[in-house]
Amino acid sequence: MQKSLKCLSLLLAYPSTEIQNEIEALGTALEADGQLNGAALDALAPLMARYADADIWDLQESYVELFDRSRTLSLNLFEHLHGESRERGSAMVDLLETYRSGGFDLETSELPDHLPVLLEYLSTRPVGEVRELLVDASHILGALHTRLTRRSSPYAGVFAALLSIAGVALEEATSPELVAEPDDDPNDLEALDAVWEEAEVTFGPDPNAGCPQVRDMLANMDTPPAAARSQLTGAGNA
Repeated sequence: MQKSLKCLSLLLAYPSTEIQNEIEALGTALEADGQLNGAALDALAPLMARYADADIWDLQESYVELFDRSRTLSLNLFEHLHGESRERGSAMVDLLETYRSGGFDLETSELPDHLPVLLEYLSTRPVGEVRELLVDASHILGALHTRLTRRSSPYAGVFAALLSIAGVALEEATSPELVAEPDDDPNDLEALDAVWEEAEVTFGPDPNAGCPQVRDMLANMDTPPAAARSQLTGAGNA
């Protein structure tokens, strides 16, 4: 499973010539690792083919439009639960502590909840822990799969593969609340500014924070965002 998670992490990373040059090797590694069934491998085929055939500048432009300019397609998982609220900052600090306690050094400028980073971390963890966490996050993975499919994006195949590893069927991973959220239009700059204009994320030590397991921190991802925020608020007032 370690190889599969590393490969999927690379496929969700910002496209580079290095990844493009190794795309055939990534496909071979995914198949040889034996973690993905035939349907999941078939779902990845369009993305692998696009990497093999497209110009690197086109790959990068498409990636930025999808994941950097569309909040509903953000690869920062806590964004889908907390938005840009202060709760996300606290969750991020806890996630960093979990990485450190697991001997994982964050050597990237990306945020800790960035999915490629999380997958890299999970590639160092026991299989049971990996599957539990992916199951907990399956509603978000399913929503991202649905949104990418609506845009006819080959990146949808990566999320189909992750759900396959989790053992969750696509129809079971569908969250009506998340899927019903309108897709961002990356060309509507005024609307995008309004979406991103939320509370500032605050990073800093929390004197009451422990070092919870990643699974505990992401468990609320199975809860619709509004309900999850209500639970968090209630917990904070307890």
